[in-house]
Amino acid sequence: MERETTELDEEIRERSIYRVTVLGSIVNLLLLVFKFFAGVAGHSAAMLADAVHSLSDFVTDIIVIVFVRISSKPADEGHDYGHGKYETLATAIIGMLLLLVGIGVLWNGASAIYRFLCGETLSRPGTLALVAALISIVSKEALYQYTVFRGRRLQSQAVVANAWHHRSDALSSIGTAVGIGGAIWLGDGWQVLDPIAAVVVSFFIMKVAVKLLVPCLDELLEKSLPVEVENGILTDILSFQGVTAPHHLRTRRIGNYCSVDVHIRMDGHITLEEAHRTATAIEARLRQRLGKRTLINIHVEPWK
Repeated sequence: MERETTELDEEIRERSIYRVTVLGSIVNLLLLVFKFFAGVAGHSAAMLADAVHSLSDFVTDIIVIVFVRISSKPADEGHDYGHGKYETLATAIIGMLLLLVGIGVLWNGASAIYRFLCGETLSRPGTLALVAALISIVSKEALYQYTVFRGRRLQSQAVVANAWHHRSDALSSIGTAVGIGGAIWLGDGWQVLDPIAAVVVSFFIMKVAVKLLVPCLDELLEKSLPVEVENGILTDILSFQGVTAPHHLRTRRIGNYCSVDVHIRMDGHITLEEAHRTATAIEARLRQRLGKRTLINIHVEPWK
C-alpha cells in the first residue's frame, strides 16, 4: 500500500513538473521568435544575443522534460539506487548551456566594441528591439517567480535550475534594454552601448551557470550532505532510548533525494525483533527530516 502511494505521489510530481516546463517552453518559443525578428528588423546585436539566450531556454525546457521522466523511474535491476542522478545530469547540462551562452554573448559583444574602437560605425538599434527587451523582462521575471516557486514545492533541482535560466534571461533583457535605449536616445557615437550591455549581461549569465554547476559537480563526485544536516541525523538517532555511538555515517545526494548509511550500537541481549523495531523507527524519523524517498541503511552492532 505504501509503495502504491509513493508511486502515485511520483506520478503527480512528474505531471506537475511537465506542466511547469511546458508553460515555460511555450513562452520561450514565442519570445525567441519575436526577439530574432526584433533583432534583425531593429538592427540590434544585443537583441540577437538575447534571442540566442531564449533559444537556449527553449532547448533546456526540452531537456528537463526528457530527463525528469527518466529520473522519476523507480529502482530497477540496473539502478539499485534509482534514477535520481539523471535529474542532476539535466541540471548540469542546463548549467553548461548557460555557460556557453554567456561566453558567446561576451565574445560577440567584445568583438563589436573592438570594431567600434577601430573606427567602424555601428548601426543604431530600432525601437522595436527596445519594445522586445521590455516585454522579455516582464514575461521572463514572471515566469521565473512561478517556476522557482513550483520547483521548490516539487523539490526538483532541474525545475529550479530552469527557473534561474528564466531569471538570467530577464537580467539579460534588462542589460539589453539599457544598451538599446541608450543607443537610441543618446544619438550618434553611442551605438556602442548596445554591445557593451551585452558584455555586462554575459557575466551575469556565467555567474548563474557556475552557481548551478558547482552543486551538480559536488553530487556527481559523491560529496556528503552539509555538516549541519549530518549533525541533525546523529541527533535524531541518539534521541532513541538504548541507541548509542552512531558511527561510520555516510551521506550523499541522489538527484532530489538522498542516501544515508550508518552504524549504531544497542544492547546485545535484546531480541532481534526489538532491534529491528528500533531501527525501523529511526528510519521513519530520518525520512521525516530528509524526505520520504530517502534511502537508509542502518547496521546494528552490540555494545562494546
